[in-house]
Amino acid sequence: MTKAVVGAVPPGAGAIVVGNFPLAYGQWFIPHSHPQHQLAWARRGVLGVAVDDAYWVLPPTRALWLPAGVVHRTGATREAVLCSLYFEPDRCDLDWADPTPVGIDGLLAHLIAYLSRETLDDDPRLRAEAVVLDLLRPLPTTPIDVPHPTDDRVRAVADALLANPADSRSLEAYARTVGVSRRTLTRLFAHDTGMHFDRWRTHVRLRAALPLLAEGQPVSRVAHTVGYATPSAFLAAFRRTVGTSPGRYLNGDASFEASATSAADE
Repeated sequence: MTKAVVGAVPPGAGAIVVGNFPLAYGQWFIPHSHPQHQLAWARRGVLGVAVDDAYWVLPPTRALWLPAGVVHRTGATREAVLCSLYFEPDRCDLDWADPTPVGIDGLLAHLIAYLSRETLDDDPRLRAEAVVLDLLRPLPTTPIDVPHPTDDRVRAVADALLANPADSRSLEAYARTVGVSRRTLTRLFAHDTGMHFDRWRTHVRLRAALPLLAEGQPVSRVAHTVGYATPSAFLAAFRRTVGTSPGRYLNGDASFEASATSAADE
């Protein structure tokens, strides 16, 4: 992985600094961290944020809290605007130690825009900052982990699926392609990624599906695009893996129907 850098933060007064960064189609920042806590939000478009093997998709209805010092990558599959709020740790009451998704409603979005004003005086800024901190509520969601393998044979299979999640070849067919037995590839996959092949492929498909769903594409089209024969099969796999439906996930609904499980997937 590219060596992480410490990202610069726009200067400003108060405990919270707001920066806006347009992102072009497919643009990603290199791995980096900040000395401040960060709240990454898509003011427009859909963002992706990766921390190690964990990956979050952020439509305008949700943001991601990143504790100070956490190395991450942020990007967009389509044109987007990243709105970043930077919180000085010694002046922030929140102490979430892990990346945490939060819901963004209309009031919070308006407050963020309000804090973006360069002419805002210190007193109203501090009052608005206090309300922002009070409105941040964690969402009970599970990131979609896609561990990247290091074994050359497993990586060849993984790269093929990452390039085309709809590739429907069986594990046995992949094994023949990389010159090992099905049993050997099964063992290598579990050892290298911590997941069995079917579960890993499901995570790849769901991760590929989320930006498409967040952009408003219908479930039927997205399901086919990422390799599911029917929308119902896709929705069942999503529920088992993430713990809720795609709509509730993307809309920031905090009342999930079930906990995410690690059961075998489609």
